[in-house]
Amino acid sequence: MKPSTPKPARPATRTPVRAALHPRNRHQGHYDFPALIRGCPELAAFVIRNPYGKESIDFADPAAVRVFNRALLQQFYGIRHWDIPPGYLCPPVPGRADYLHGLADLLAEENHGALLRGPRVRVLDIGTGANGIYPLIGQREYGWRFVGSDIDATALASAQTIVRANGLGQAIELRQQPHPQQIFQGLLQASERFTLTLCNPPFHASAAEAQAGSRRKWKNLGKLDPSRRLPALNFGGQSNELWCEGGEIAFIRRMVRESRAVAAQVLWFSCLVSKGGNLPLVEQALAAAKAQTVRTVAMGQGQKQSRFIAWTFHDAAARRTWLNALCGQPQDHG
Repeated sequence: MKPSTPKPARPATRTPVRAALHPRNRHQGHYDFPALIRGCPELAAFVIRNPYGKESIDFADPAAVRVFNRALLQQFYGIRHWDIPPGYLCPPVPGRADYLHGLADLLAEENHGALLRGPRVRVLDIGTGANGIYPLIGQREYGWRFVGSDIDATALASAQTIVRANGLGQAIELRQQPHPQQIFQGLLQASERFTLTLCNPPFHASAAEAQAGSRRKWKNLGKLDPSRRLPALNFGGQSNELWCEGGEIAFIRRMVRESRAVAAQVLWFSCLVSKGGNLPLVEQALAAAKAQTVRTVAMGQGQKQSRFIAWTFHDAAARRTWLNALCGQPQDHG
């Protein structure tokens, strides 16, 4: 399938910020900690009372966050075996789920409002990490088939252990990108096609910037106590997971440039953008690459605002043709 003849790129369409999680997100309201502990007894050792008297965990404790994620993945998604090596990124599950629901809505908008489910929807996760969160949730929620890529062999080995332990080898494939300075080049096979790509890029330009960002988050949460020893990086993370030369804007610009070369193989590309001020620069890069349509989807997660940007090199007619080729899979409006 060839991309459409380039036309002047349309201005990016931006959705309004949601005040809360996506309506289909399973992580609404307060967590039922007794139920979580029944499924994951080790969580009991990490439960505390927050200043409002509610059960919670200490999000400044990487061990607590790791076990909490394990409990969430088991209770809400049936993932019974999940762990990561010390020091690797342990991302918040609700926000990762929101990104996937937003992508599902993006496809549904061009499918008469019907959600696309099943393995014919093939998704590429750039930088899947040791945790494999996106493929795990995306497969459980929508039955999509995933390829997760990373440049870190240790991270991929961890993700592979999770995939095998949960019997998901037919649904989730893992690949190492052999060229650390490339994203799509050298990774995609010439004959394969992806309905979606997604990415949680390295946000920072240096280790010092990542540490400063973590300290700001602790301060905003009221956790910055001079007498307390806090982790340098919230949610952990290796260097390639958290920072790269030029930071997130350099990474996304490289992704945009490379996406043009594989435009015929992907229906919608997408990437998280942590800094709202970077959006105009990303949109400029997409205009230069002659993207047909650009969408920015805003997400509200408590006090945090996030967003992802999606782009395609196919016009509306070509996108409908692509989606019609997936018509043999189950669909619904829920």
